[in-house]
Amino acid sequence: MDYKNKIMTEVEALPESLLPELLSYVKTLQPKVAVTKSKLTIKPKSPSLSSVAGDTIIIYTDGACTGNPGKGGYGAVIIDGDRREELSAGYKLTTNNRMEMMGAIAALESLKSNSKVKLHSDSKYIVDAVVKGWAKKWQANGWRRNAKEMAKNPDLWQELLDLCKIHDVEFVWVKAHAGIAENEKCDRLAVAAAHGSNLITDQGYAG
Repeated sequence: MDYKNKIMTEVEALPESLLPELLSYVKTLQPKVAVTKSKLTIKPKSPSLSSVAGDTIIIYTDGACTGNPGKGGYGAVIIDGDRREELSAGYKLTTNNRMEMMGAIAALESLKSNSKVKLHSDSKYIVDAVVKGWAKKWQANGWRRNAKEMAKNPDLWQELLDLCKIHDVEFVWVKAHAGIAENEKCDRLAVAAAHGSNLITDQGYAG
């Protein structure tokens, strides 16, 4: 039997008003075709200015003081792939070392938890104290550098060490005013903040 011709004959005999309903029914008889989603192509992060591969966040920080103690400020640049952020703040009365530390702290506090970080600073005070383990020794000794001398800025050292427990931080010393673009930018941010208006109080400074 020629089923095709029979079906065509029966379809032609149907009233036009029933054709839309028939068409809908025929569509339900068509086999479903599995749709395979193509894999998304993830665009890799652009290389940072320091050419560090992977998901490492690059940070530059600096501090400035108009006297020591005096009006001060910090500056920080954060580079996370294509994202670039600048931070700064100015204080009424503080020290240069505290501004150096506050720059690093502010930058690390701005990150999401568990970040891998390469932090650049021109402060030997910060880099050596962390890399050589001095800060942890001061902490273990009740913030004493030795039997006669207390460590300065224990409030900020505590904050910085706590942040280093959250983030995987590599501290790198860079020479100041050596033409390193992001370090120079941090210096300008810090100086501008120190000379800015609406300076805030450095609550931890006991000078």
